[in-house]
Parts: sequence; C-alpha cells; structure tokens
Amino acid sequence: VQLQASGGGLVQAGGSLRLSCAASGRTFSNYAMGWFRQAPGKEREFVTTISRGGGSTYYADSVKGRFTISRDNAKNTVYLQMNSLKPEDTAVYYCAARVGFGYSVYMKEYDYWGQGTLVTVSS
Repeated sequence: VQLQASGGGLVQAGGSLRLSCAASGRTFSNYAMGWFRQAPGKEREFVTTISRGGGSTYYADSVKGRFTISRDNAKNTVYLQMNSLKPEDTAVYYCAARVGFGYSVYMKEYDYWGQGTLVTVSS
C-alpha cells in the first residue's frame, strides 16, 4: 500500500491543523493505521493509532485530549485532527499502515510508511 500524508504547515500555538493520509494500492480497511512524529534532533515517536474498523484508538500521553485520529475507509484516508497545538508539537508527522491484527504503538510493527508532512508550531 502507498501512503501520502498532507496537511502540514505553519500554525501559531493554540491553533489547529488536520493532517490527512491517503492510501492506495490495497484494501485500506485491512490495515490498522498510526501516526508518528519526529522532531528535529530527536527520534521518531508514537503519536496515535486506530484499528482497522476505527472502533479503537490509542494516544500518546503528550497528545491525549488534544489530538483525534479518525478514518474513512470508503475514502481510504486516515486523519489526525490536532487542536491546542504547542511549539513542542513541531515535527515531521508520518502515517503508517500495519498488516497485523489490532493497532500498535511500536514503529517496528508497521509495514508501510508515508513520506511525512511538516508541522511547525510557532510560539
């Protein structure tokens, strides 16, 4: 499956952005999806994940209550709504797809990755 992330940009602290990740090539509903991010000079980290049907989600503590992951299997797209953004949310955001059953917080358990979209939050 090919993944294309979009929606990044520059936003002031307290603002909102919605990222999208469009999938093509395989049956999207067969994949659990995740978002990860990598800040400058730091390792890539888990942000959030969603099950194949969308009924289960899980968030990193750092984004819980501010970010919402969702998916539209009819449109082969997963979304990340980011509210109350903070400068520390600045990073390249990557979407990823997992073939295995259930979602995961571990990068190594994802099989396909998008190219990343840059989110910059100014103070």
